[in-house]
Amino acid sequence: MIKNYIQENKDRFLNELFELLRIPSISSMAQHKPDMEKAAAKYAEVLLAAGCDRAEVYPTKGHPVVFAEKIIDKNKPTILVYAHYDVQPADPLNLWTTPPFEPQIRDGAIYARGANDDKGQGFMHIKAFEYLVRTGQLNCNVKFIIDGEEEIGSPSLPEWAIANKDMLSCDDILVSDTTMIDEKIPSINVGMRGLSYMEVEVTGPNKDLHSGHYGGAIANPINVLAGMIDKLIDDKGRITIKGFYDDVVELTKEEREMLGRAPFDEDEFKKFLDVDSVTGEEGYTTMERTGIRPCLDVNGIWGGYTGEGAKTVLPSKAFAKISMRIVPNQDNKKIAKLFEEHFLSLAPKGVKVKVTPHHGGQGFLCPISSNVYKSAARAIGEVYGIDPVPSRGGGSIPVLADLQQILNANPLLMGFGLERDVIHSPNESYLLSQFFNGIESIALFYRYYTE
Repeated sequence: MIKNYIQENKDRFLNELFELLRIPSISSMAQHKPDMEKAAAKYAEVLLAAGCDRAEVYPTKGHPVVFAEKIIDKNKPTILVYAHYDVQPADPLNLWTTPPFEPQIRDGAIYARGANDDKGQGFMHIKAFEYLVRTGQLNCNVKFIIDGEEEIGSPSLPEWAIANKDMLSCDDILVSDTTMIDEKIPSINVGMRGLSYMEVEVTGPNKDLHSGHYGGAIANPINVLAGMIDKLIDDKGRITIKGFYDDVVELTKEEREMLGRAPFDEDEFKKFLDVDSVTGEEGYTTMERTGIRPCLDVNGIWGGYTGEGAKTVLPSKAFAKISMRIVPNQDNKKIAKLFEEHFLSLAPKGVKVKVTPHHGGQGFLCPISSNVYKSAARAIGEVYGIDPVPSRGGGSIPVLADLQQILNANPLLMGFGLERDVIHSPNESYLLSQFFNGIESIALFYRYYTE
């Protein structure tokens, strides 16, 4: 029984996890490059000990990636587990109750940087796999890919995955790097939105001008930019870019009802954010607007004088950063091109406009009719005593969409984190109950996946 195995080995599990948590594998900081290599080597060691046939550390253009596998029969299905060993910086250090890389257990939770994101959640997969191997219950092939650059956008992994496509071949991708709605209301994330991120620049006169001498006669780039941005969304909350919705797949009534099972209190939502109303695309709920529908938002806008006091200046330039969250089937590069064409068409005479695409990524979706989803739902339902709710994430993990396209396999996000875990912030934590429930759920997943 998996419960007995967890109970008998829980102290060992935690000691092994704490060894990983003590390594400050911060991918965004050059001084931690040795720690990245140390963490990668440690993961390979842990994966071998858990029962993999082989586990190796592979160099990339950036930080190394760890790959391991257990092949029991090439004719059986293969699960690829994706996780990452890099973590966010721990700053500000003074806000941590205990040092971020000295894991502690308090009030039934592990406190450390990476406790949830993603060392704790990734480790669950290794321990569930260990149980299945040692008890002779593993009935499919399992591969592990442990990324060292997820927190910086995984810039090296897609190229490495393309070069090693045959080695990574699989039927489905299993990931635990997300949250569930509540420990009493479990959920499974079946998809995430993609991203297309742009920067725009509007130039008027060749220098800043006195607003008294020139105001009213020369196009003000800030005024123009504000007007152009206003035209990007209509009064029904729809994005006005021609062709923007062409590839958006409309969900059926049944699919919307299933996603609508997720509990949501709009009054509590507004109270939490201190707003008196919600907004968005007409005809959709707040949950749908943040999960299954695309959106466009200005993330930053600047130009002219913003210092203390007054300066009567008509600026030469104005800038904005604009992000578009896109849904599965929309292509981020196509959306970027459509945005550029549309935005340039909005420019009036008297200004020059420049549009610069930044980064982007695809959305992805795992059908709820798939074996991988049904297996995960059955396993989680058994552990938690209630059927999980399918959900769609509003954020983006672009590398998973890359892997989906490269390997032709659907990612399923079987996450066990909670909002209380405050990942990326001081005092990141992970409930022990969620950690152990995760191990049990993953072990059961493999049983049902191969039935």
